[in-house]
Amino acid sequence: MPRQPVRTNRRNVDDRYGLARRVTLPGPLRLDGGATLGAIDIAYETYGEIAADGGNAILICHALTGDQHVASAHPRTGKPGWWTRLVGPGKPIDPARHFVICSNVLGSCMGSTGPASVDPSTGQPWGMRFPVITIRDMVRAQALLLDHLGVARLLAVVGGSMGGMQALSWPATFPDRVGAAVVIASTARHSAQNIAFHEVGRQAIMADPNWQGGDYHRGDPPSAGLAVARMAAHITYLSEAGLTEKFGRKLQARDAKGFGFDADFQVESYLRHQGLSFVDRFDANSYLYITRALDYFDLAEEHGGLLANAFRTTAARFCLVSFDTDWLYPTADSRTIVHALNAAGRAVSFVELSSPYGHDAFLLDSPELNRVVDGFLRGGR
Repeated sequence: MPRQPVRTNRRNVDDRYGLARRVTLPGPLRLDGGATLGAIDIAYETYGEIAADGGNAILICHALTGDQHVASAHPRTGKPGWWTRLVGPGKPIDPARHFVICSNVLGSCMGSTGPASVDPSTGQPWGMRFPVITIRDMVRAQALLLDHLGVARLLAVVGGSMGGMQALSWPATFPDRVGAAVVIASTARHSAQNIAFHEVGRQAIMADPNWQGGDYHRGDPPSAGLAVARMAAHITYLSEAGLTEKFGRKLQARDAKGFGFDADFQVESYLRHQGLSFVDRFDANSYLYITRALDYFDLAEEHGGLLANAFRTTAARFCLVSFDTDWLYPTADSRTIVHALNAAGRAVSFVELSSPYGHDAFLLDSPELNRVVDGFLRGGR
């Protein structure tokens, strides 16, 4: 029987990053870096009802700049949930059958405690005084939320990209609390190339005069630097074939080259739009902290240098999905995880799907992905 859920203390928080339902969870939360956080806020959404035996809970983990609004409209922007293609009525993850939980990760700015939050010891935003966090720290914070909700064990944990890293970390960190893990377009460690792209973005933010060493909350944020960081990162989410198909060398609202440095090409205009729209919804310091957490992620390193060790104590089933045009977390990364799971004697399914859209394919319409996830989840019931 599941533990009795604690009454949720929900409150609406209206700030520049939007409305969020969140709960304050008592600490302490000890972090991999050696620091300890006291009480933390976690913003989250739930869909459906928990079964009498507690066996239908699914945790959805979001990617770098995602949020908890996985299947419902964002209360500030009005945009649909970011994974309504996979989560919703009649979808592989269905609130009619599942109790679905999605929380904003520790360190983010969509309602959970992060560098934009107020440090209770000073009454001021944490800024760069916030402790550096890891993917495993995010998972530990999610576990505290599940304790609060009375969810003793998950039917499955599901995530793509950084969410996939959390989905991998869950059975490695809490081997008895997870029945299955669905890991989509992800990796067990960040490569040198991944780290390099993130460092370009971080340096762009920190070079912006408005960054002020991270203490910009009383003035203008480092919007120019954050926009450049987003532009650089966004390139890694796409594929050359996808960019060529969508933009090629087509000019932007003109018949001839301008022979200057305005956005002559459509792809330039697209990236500038991505950068400018991003600064209205995300905190620059959170971007620094979360990209650092991604760069530190190395599941093998956390378990004595051998990836198989991360999975030896769990009985969870695993489903790995990659995309053939994803060069951020290529299929080879998923195969490495599959080999480690085989070595650990774990049950694992793996498929590489074809898509022209690169890493972002996991967020886009993909009937094949839906069939894979639906079949895997139903196979465990």
